[in-house]
Formats: sequence, C-alpha cells, structure tokens
Amino acid sequence: MADHPTTARGTATRDRILEAATREFAEYGIAGARIERIVSTARTNKAQLYAYFGNKDGLFDAIFHASLERIVNVVPIDATDLADWAVRLYDEYLRRPDLIRLATWARLERRPAGHLVAEADRLDDEKLRAIAAAQADGLVRPGDPFDVMAVVIAMSMAWSPVSNVYAATADEPRQRHDERRALLRDTVRRAVMTG
Repeated sequence: MADHPTTARGTATRDRILEAATREFAEYGIAGARIERIVSTARTNKAQLYAYFGNKDGLFDAIFHASLERIVNVVPIDATDLADWAVRLYDEYLRRPDLIRLATWARLERRPAGHLVAEADRLDDEKLRAIAAAQADGLVRPGDPFDVMAVVIAMSMAWSPVSNVYAATADEPRQRHDERRALLRDTVRRAVMTG
C-alpha cells in the first residue's frame, strides 16, 4: 500500500513526481516511460516514488485517474447544450494535450477494447444521466446515452493530439481555432441536438 505524504515537503515532492510523470507517460507511454527520468526531473529518488505510488503502474494509475477527474471537473457536461460541451472539450485538449495522450496510451497498452477504464473507475454516470434527462425533455436525439456521449467526445477530438488527420496546438492563430469551434458547435448541434 502506498504512503501519503505527511509533511509539506513530502507533498511538494509527491506533486513534483506527479508533474514529471505526467509529462513522461504522455510522451513515452507506460512501457516507454522511465522511472530514472521521472525521479531526475522531480529531483527525488526511486525510494520516495515507490513509497508514494507503489510501482510504475501505480504511478500511471494515479496520473491517469487524476486526468479523468480533471476533465470531468474542468469541463462539466451540459446535456442541454452538447455542442458547447464539445467546444469546451476541444479547448481543454488545447490547454492540456497530455490528458488525451495519457488516455490514448491507456487504450493502446491496457484496454484495447471495451470501456477505457474498469467499471468501478468509470466517471460517466452523471453525464449519462444528464444526457438521458435531456433526451426525456426532447432536447437530445433518442439513442443510448453512452453512444451519444461517445459521438460528441469523438467529434471534440477531431483536431486533438491523437487525431489521425491533424493535431492542432494552442500556438495556432486564434481565428483558426474559432473556425474549428464554429464547425464543431454546428456539427454537434445538427448531429445530436433536436432543437
């Protein structure tokens, strides 16, 4: 069982490990990430990392689950306006491309089929209830709420770091992003909204 820091210094070390490991796993994946690089970047040692996270898999799990929670908290769903939700997801992928890369590595290296996370770790219950309620109110097209959510998320990722067509960055001109946002908003509205 991993330890939790009991001092401010320990918390700062743990935070540095998480930050360094997020970059490492996002760039190299689970298999390619190296503990040596993480502890060097975090200015700590392997013993401290293992004390806090148990092992490399435990460290990835901590980062990956935190990234999922961040998306849920930073970009909460509004099922009455899924088009706006898609645009806010697009913007979050621009701000934090590492979050999408982590999810992609988890898909490639851990769960190639089915849900991205184990049933116990899924964070989509609230989203699915919101979509079902919007469907009941006639605002969202009928269909499995999970499938509706999956379509909207897929559209929001069209220009994300894992796009097989084009990966946008925050460094591109604002006008380009505004054009993509307008297209995304209109496409999601037409695809899943009924009003």
